[in-house]
Amino acid sequence: MELFVERDSIVRKIWGKSDTVLFIFAGASAEFALNKAVDWLYYTGKLPKDPLGRLFSTVGYARKIVFSSTDQANQSIDFIRDIHTSVEKNRGMAIPDWAYRDVLFMLIHYSIASYELLETKLNDLEKEEVYNVFYRLGLRMRLKELPNKYIEWLPIRDEHLRENLQKSKFTVDLFQQYKKHLGTIRYNLLLGVQKLIVPKIAKDKLFKNHFSTLKPIIKVYKISKLVKMDTTIKNLLLPPNYKKQIKEIDIQL
Repeated sequence: MELFVERDSIVRKIWGKSDTVLFIFAGASAEFALNKAVDWLYYTGKLPKDPLGRLFSTVGYARKIVFSSTDQANQSIDFIRDIHTSVEKNRGMAIPDWAYRDVLFMLIHYSIASYELLETKLNDLEKEEVYNVFYRLGLRMRLKELPNKYIEWLPIRDEHLRENLQKSKFTVDLFQQYKKHLGTIRYNLLLGVQKLIVPKIAKDKLFKNHFSTLKPIIKVYKISKLVKMDTTIKNLLLPPNYKKQIKEIDIQL
């Protein structure tokens, strides 16, 4: 059976750790809110009504792709594309190709940034490996203008950030929904994580200052993993309704 992602791939290590996955979507939640195409996320109304539920739904799809055979992964990717095509038909307009690319680019950036923050720096080959997995996902989604290599992608990623991010009424509302569903303490933790891994151009649009109170805490958390205290810490910080889903992320390591 051919796997979409090889068993010893760094991508499986990244997406097989619950804390890394949570950091990926903490960062992506900030960029989603700033994206010029964020109105598409409001069209069905599902995201603002249940941002955490949508988060774990997206986590489920992404992990299913990473940990599946090539055939199963392709079926999941086709299903995702079909869902978006249905939304496009209902709205009577197409989601811009650059908006699809932006989401793909978020997965690439935050996969690398989260792992490097919580674990260790990736070398050039590992970064290329991360890029290749999502590059193949993008090709299956029929996305256009995807560079072939990670090094070619970097300036295009910067261009997307410059061209496609803006603070809007949707940005403000989405962050209000995050706070409503997370509660004040967990919401402030979310902001702290975002300040650590979101690119500067996004932080400038979102925050008055870039200082994160979590920076020194991350060092303590890394030590806690060595003495197996990280599960206790996560249980204290994460929403009770999602502890089971979060715990299950670590099973495939």
